Amino acid sequence: MRCSKHFLCNITAVLLLGLPCAFAATPAKVAACLEQGKKQFAEQDYPAAKDSFSQCVRMAPTNADAYLSLAGTLLTLDELPEAKKYFLGALKNMTRTSPYLSYTYSMLGDIALKRQQYEAALTWYTKSLASNAANVNSLVGKGVITEYQGDKKSAAEFYRSALAVEPLNLIARQRLISLEPEYFSDEEMLAALRQRYAIKPEEKELTDDMRRTFAVIHQAEQRRGVDYLKRKYLKVPSNWVVTLNKDTKFERDLLTLAGYKTLQKQIGQDAIAAFQQAGVEIKDVFDLRDLKGNKIFNEDNTLTESGFVAYTETLNHRKAFLLPSESLPPTQEVLNRIARLEEDLKNAGYMEISRKEMKFIEKQTKCSEETLRSDLGVYVLPVNKNVRRYFILAREDADVKKGVPYYYLMKEKAKYDSSVKVPTNSLVDSYAYYGYTVCFDDGKLLN
Repeated sequence: MRCSKHFLCNITAVLLLGLPCAFAATPAKVAACLEQGKKQFAEQDYPAAKDSFSQCVRMAPTNADAYLSLAGTLLTLDELPEAKKYFLGALKNMTRTSPYLSYTYSMLGDIALKRQQYEAALTWYTKSLASNAANVNSLVGKGVITEYQGDKKSAAEFYRSALAVEPLNLIARQRLISLEPEYFSDEEMLAALRQRYAIKPEEKELTDDMRRTFAVIHQAEQRRGVDYLKRKYLKVPSNWVVTLNKDTKFERDLLTLAGYKTLQKQIGQDAIAAFQQAGVEIKDVFDLRDLKGNKIFNEDNTLTESGFVAYTETLNHRKAFLLPSESLPPTQEVLNRIARLEEDLKNAGYMEISRKEMKFIEKQTKCSEETLRSDLGVYVLPVNKNVRRYFILAREDADVKKGVPYYYLMKEKAKYDSSVKVPTNSLVDSYAYYGYTVCFDDGKLLN
């Protein structure tokens, strides 16, 4: 079944098992209504299930089962404000001893988290755990928020608690693994380094160099470095990769120190080829800098951290490097100002797009960049004379004009990713009905 993006797809259990109902009237009709909706939900016909459960709520306005079923369906459809409304409605019709109290609070937490309302989400998850301390969804949710807020050790504790209840929870396990450098004790980190053959077996004291070694190897693993090696070599030598818990649900591949060094050299070689394909002459490759002016290659021809980012951007057809002949990057003061502007834009609901995506929006709307900036919510952030960054408003409640670029971008992405939700936009729809684009051929807005 397709589930909405909250942590546990446990809506189905609630919908199919049902709740004890206290019908005010026509219990047989309400029961039949709920059964029909649950069948439609199980068949993944969510719009039909939504209609059925809406009818059930009208028939039995004090029935918690009906409210929860409708709320769960709306959450699956990503209709967040309406889902919240009916989860709150379910709470009003529940007793304090209801077994679904924790679940309902947890779903309200998921809705707040999806809407980036982090403090509200924490409040709901806390209420959920007060009702049921073993609610895995709420444990993971609190972990995600505390991790986002920078308290990674506390986040790890939430994930560990979730796994104690549900050992096979992949989200908690993956997020806990990603935080290992942040919460591992000295003994755990020494053991992890021994597993990777990165230190001698007899080492007993963790040094700063060992910490750094573990951090870079772990980071390479999180970037799917093992898969990278497997794609490059028909048979990866056994001294490059160690497999833990082989042939179990907890199987995990680790890079050894030798595997990590091989990976770095291989990525460096591939980066050289990628930069050349992007038009950089071989004589200039090793003098490339990132957009802050830092070197992209180390002396041994492996990539620096910023070099890896530039290489990744190059693979995605985005230029994130400076040629030796190009102007120096902005000063730190300018970079700080840009960082503040970027943060302000994100807080205001803007998302960054590439130059290619900007060109696509210009083509679809026929609008000039000036019109997009003045009337349609596009923000252009100059980095230097050669580099500009582009942002569009990506809020559900955005003004209809300012939502036009986001509409076109999401519509294009939805062609290749069925999970992408295309927002509604009455302006585009009305123009499309008459065969008009948003702007005239001269790039000015059609009034």
